[in-house]
Amino acid sequence: MDRIFYRSSSKVDEENPYWMSFSDLMSGFLVIFILAAIALIIELTQKTEKIDQSIDELKKAEQVRRDIINEVQDELAKKNIRVEIADNDTVLRIPDSTLGFKSGEDTLPQDEEMQLAVRDIGFALHSAIMKKERFAYLDTVFVEGHTDSDSIYYRGKGNWGLSTDRAVSIWRVWQSKLQLTPKLGDLENAYGQRLFSVSGYAATRRVNEQEDNDQQKAENRRIDIRFTVKKPSIAEVEAIKPGIQELEE
Repeated sequence: MDRIFYRSSSKVDEENPYWMSFSDLMSGFLVIFILAAIALIIELTQKTEKIDQSIDELKKAEQVRRDIINEVQDELAKKNIRVEIADNDTVLRIPDSTLGFKSGEDTLPQDEEMQLAVRDIGFALHSAIMKKERFAYLDTVFVEGHTDSDSIYYRGKGNWGLSTDRAVSIWRVWQSKLQLTPKLGDLENAYGQRLFSVSGYAATRRVNEQEDNDQQKAENRRIDIRFTVKKPSIAEVEAIKPGIQELEE
């Protein structure tokens, strides 16, 4: 009887060549799980590296901006030209005392010292931005005009027109009177767009909200050179977003 039973079992196994024991099945699942886990780890590692690269690029761009602003200020200080660093190391501020615009006028004084100061600022900007092709880390450099809150009649355009035209006057000096290659107006950012832009804000962005005396008003009259850095594009952010969400989970 035992022999007959043994032979019957062997026959059943031979007729079912695809039969797997429970342990074999679990071993197969374990292999699949390990392979899936490895694939997930590789994917997350790659996404983490992309996130780290984007962060590093942004940090480098911000450091480049600080380097440009500080170098310009240091270079101008050697020539006794006063400029200030403002807004968390993002703005180079040219105070009214350095420019000397007369009330209600957009033309730079013919004073030789002030004319030379404006030119030297342009030279220093060009040198710092061109050094090691730093312009590749910038998005836009805004030349911004600002006035105090005293209303003024200026060619029918008021403080808005005055602040804008003063910024344009500075820009024209840099464009027409500086022997630079390439000119500031020809510089491009990493996206192939013009780097410099000129604008006016009238009294909408005052340094001193309260203007109780002439000194406070004078501090509001200025030209700001604002540097914005290159940041990841929407497409780049969308590409790494799933990786960030997976890491948070």
